[in-house]
Amino acid sequence: MTLTRRLTVAQALLRFLTAQHTERDGARQRLVTACWGVFGHGNVAGVGQALLESGDAMPYLQGRNEQAMVHAAVGYARQSDRLRTHAVTTSIGPGATNLVTGAALATVNRLPVLLLPGDVFAARPADPVLQQLQVPHAGDVSVNDALRPVSRYFDRITRPEVLIPAALEAMRVLTDPAETGAVTLALPQDVQAEAYDWPEDFFAPRVWRVRRPLPDPDALAEAAAVLRAAERPLIVAGGGVRHSGAEAALAAFAEATGIPVASTQAGKGSLRHDHPCDLGGIGHTGTPNADDRAREADVVLGVGTRWTDFTTASMTLFRQPGVRFVNLNIAPCDGGRMSGLPLVADARAGLEALAGALDGHRVPARYETEYEGAKARWDRLVQTALGAEDGGVRPTQVQVLGALDSVVGDEDVVINAAGSLPGDLHKLWRTRSRQQYHVEYGYSCMGYEIPAALGVRLAAPDRTVWALVGDGTYLMMPTELVTAVQENLNINVVLVQNHGYASIGGLSEATGGERLGTAYRFRDADGRFTGDPLPVDLAANAASLGLEVLRAGTVDELRAALRAARASSRPTCVYVETRAADADQRPRVREALAPQAWWDVPVAETASRPAAVEARREYDRHAAHRRRHL
Repeated sequence: MTLTRRLTVAQALLRFLTAQHTERDGARQRLVTACWGVFGHGNVAGVGQALLESGDAMPYLQGRNEQAMVHAAVGYARQSDRLRTHAVTTSIGPGATNLVTGAALATVNRLPVLLLPGDVFAARPADPVLQQLQVPHAGDVSVNDALRPVSRYFDRITRPEVLIPAALEAMRVLTDPAETGAVTLALPQDVQAEAYDWPEDFFAPRVWRVRRPLPDPDALAEAAAVLRAAERPLIVAGGGVRHSGAEAALAAFAEATGIPVASTQAGKGSLRHDHPCDLGGIGHTGTPNADDRAREADVVLGVGTRWTDFTTASMTLFRQPGVRFVNLNIAPCDGGRMSGLPLVADARAGLEALAGALDGHRVPARYETEYEGAKARWDRLVQTALGAEDGGVRPTQVQVLGALDSVVGDEDVVINAAGSLPGDLHKLWRTRSRQQYHVEYGYSCMGYEIPAALGVRLAAPDRTVWALVGDGTYLMMPTELVTAVQENLNINVVLVQNHGYASIGGLSEATGGERLGTAYRFRDADGRFTGDPLPVDLAANAASLGLEVLRAGTVDELRAALRAARASSRPTCVYVETRAADADQRPRVREALAPQAWWDVPVAETASRPAAVEARREYDRHAAHRRRHL
């Protein structure tokens, strides 16, 4: 006779989640360790009651914004190497649709998060109910269907027994390194509260082993032959290196072969900045050394990269006519990109196998001498750029990074996602440990940084966490600062005030948009936003939400404030107003900040304004170098 337990659907789901574990390389941990929630009529009596009843078995975290809760869960999952995550519950209607942006970010970056939005009544006792979207041609559609295209798995639990196969499939996707992303189980509010006799086996502890597949032997032999024949090979390290924990394997491979390593945004930190083979970032925001090596490369080994447009400089970077690509990637859909040779495998296992196949092989000595010399020159230039000519002046944004660089410890975590900071960080930040560089650039979502810092702090309570935010990003989503204060999560927010969208402002100017709508200023006499800066005090706003706020007016004051923030036991905000990057008149610094490669943002083909006409000429000049790798 099968033993059963009578629970509501919500109670059963939480009990099931407490028994799910991941295991990789013999290390086991619980998969879903907490649940974020904002409650409304769609989940308060279901999941809300179940969380109350579960007690410490499923800890509850109080969020203020549904999108931010997903970002916090994603930050936690990334810091946990995708082996742990959080669940997020919301009410129906706007609470559920607020999840969409966060879900897209998780899925684009292939980071696991479990979404549990409430849904309209499955039994339809009244139709329509509050917050129900009426679709005349489809009675079974709700606003939660907006989550389908941004979820790796979606199901609607319309009857209690549906939960059993759906929950198991949800766990499979969350723990699959090639498939993971946002997983959505939509929970109609009547079904959440409905009782059912559940088989006890449903709640038995279950271990999901995270696989490390090896490469196909024939593909491995072919990849090794291609690399052995290369004169100027290059490795491009992507986020898959980090997710696999393959940093040591990559370092050993580079040291044995002498092949230099450039990194994408997600892959930065795969090697320490001072490793002899580390060239820094690649692509539009890359370093001169990395981009020069890419232009001349005859073979490129991509490890865990999706080859996005920033990495490839919109298909203009790799210019050698016969350049070949080898793609070591656990996701088959990425293995064939750039018309490359697919080496479908776990990054660590694949690198170790390649190292064995290339035993005794090394690149020509002249090639090593060339990139090592360029690296040394670049390192000296970065040192100059990060420093200040005068500690008593207001800093540029690059000098803000220089001040932070002088304060952080090797194990600190630096978080950013949007604006002009990701470009400066990718090019100039000197990463010292595998998890220090946390820049979300797959979706580059404004508002990510502060909630993600909460997730990272929860995953790594022994690390100092820095959230770098511009004023535009801060205004998007400061709400989770209240959660930081409530939970005493002593994150450090570096709030950079530059009165608008600096990154898009520069892009607008370069593409003929003349910075329309990118400055936070009063209108002038002609109605344009070029008047005085707005009298907005974001530091006072952060203080009103409960943070300790340190204001810095000069480079020296900034260094002191950052040191104080790092020593503080409270959530702290360091507020600094910056001067424009071109205020730094040192020629070598301006050289360091100049883009090294193109990014394709189409410009108006016909226009009457001179700025757009000139921008189109420049666009056509760059686009002429675009190619398809076939």
